[in-house]
Amino acid sequence: MRQVLPFILCGGAGTRLWPLSREDFPKQFHRLTGSETLFQQTCRRLAGRPFGDLFVLTNHRHRFLVAEQLEEIGTPAKAIVVEPEVRNTAPAACIAALIAAKNDPEALILLAPADHLISDDTAFVSAVESGMTAAEAGALVVFGVPPDGPHTGYGYIETESGTSEVRKVIRFVEKPSKEAAKGFLDSGNFYWNAGLFLFKAAIMLDLLQAHAPEILAACRKSLDGAREDPTFLTLDSSYAKATAISLDYAVAEKAQNLRCAPLDAGWSDVGSWSALWNVMEKDQDGNVARGEGETVFQNTRGSLTFSDRACVLIGVENMVVVATEDAVLVASKDQAESIKRAVESIKANCGLALDHTRIHRPWGWYQMLERGDRYQVKCIMVKPGGKLSLQSHRYRSEHWVVVGARWK
Repeated sequence: MRQVLPFILCGGAGTRLWPLSREDFPKQFHRLTGSETLFQQTCRRLAGRPFGDLFVLTNHRHRFLVAEQLEEIGTPAKAIVVEPEVRNTAPAACIAALIAAKNDPEALILLAPADHLISDDTAFVSAVESGMTAAEAGALVVFGVPPDGPHTGYGYIETESGTSEVRKVIRFVEKPSKEAAKGFLDSGNFYWNAGLFLFKAAIMLDLLQAHAPEILAACRKSLDGAREDPTFLTLDSSYAKATAISLDYAVAEKAQNLRCAPLDAGWSDVGSWSALWNVMEKDQDGNVARGEGETVFQNTRGSLTFSDRACVLIGVENMVVVATEDAVLVASKDQAESIKRAVESIKANCGLALDHTRIHRPWGWYQMLERGDRYQVKCIMVKPGGKLSLQSHRYRSEHWVVVGARWK
């Protein structure tokens, strides 16, 4: 059987799981459901049969996080491709197809988000294998999750009726109304769009040439001018000229040979705090507590906390409480989808939507402890073997205290 080259899309604005997830440290790099991050879980899932070399596409702000988390789990990438600017999934798919086509235009590619949760890896592999025959025959294959409720936050895929495992796609529907979603559920021919794509490199390039030639031209130029070092393949700045558009809108909705493979593998996009609550193990009152801090639930039901400090909930239902060092979120669970709008408001007034108090760098991290008009105090952690640049300031003095060391 032909191998599938997995290309993991590792971007994200980090808004829907604020304040834990932020632009500089989005949700795929957090340990939301276990000891490994969503990104690390995705990398492990895409190793072994039927998958070949692993590729990661990320933006320049997250490149060192990607390299560090790959190293943590001992999973090497064939290439970490760095976007100078975020341009959505259509340009990302184009870059994946161009890279694969250099060695084999007939290569199969699986485009996979880094921030989705899939609880049944065996069922996931079976779904990919079921779509491979259609992809090898020239189809663009999408993956549909059998819906278990009339969710209005997901896109839907309508397929033809029938008994075949992989069905022809009729149309996409983006985030329908509640009533429309109920009708979709009753029909039996609608699936949630999982955001995964399986295709031949040559087929994707043909589709882009037909429907988005400006994206193909910009991506080809950016790859021709890319800078390569031992860790990263950084695309040329001409990548920014590619239209920032999803693969669904740019290509999939216009493709004639489009097929859907069912994905019944415990999928969730973990797109809100309520979605995280849905997939977590709960106590007898339906409560979930995550984080290092102790949480006490008293006369409380159906609630979630994510905090590294002590947290007490008394006499409430269906609440989300998330506490970080510099921000606290308190929301009704049924309003969790509205957090994105609140973060946009915060972004206009301060940096809380962008940065945590702890800022990660290739050499380690630093954290602001105190700041005044004429001074600031930072805690700095340097990894073994890490190096900081020497800086000199004429009108500023620095005092360093080393509180721990590990010498090689």
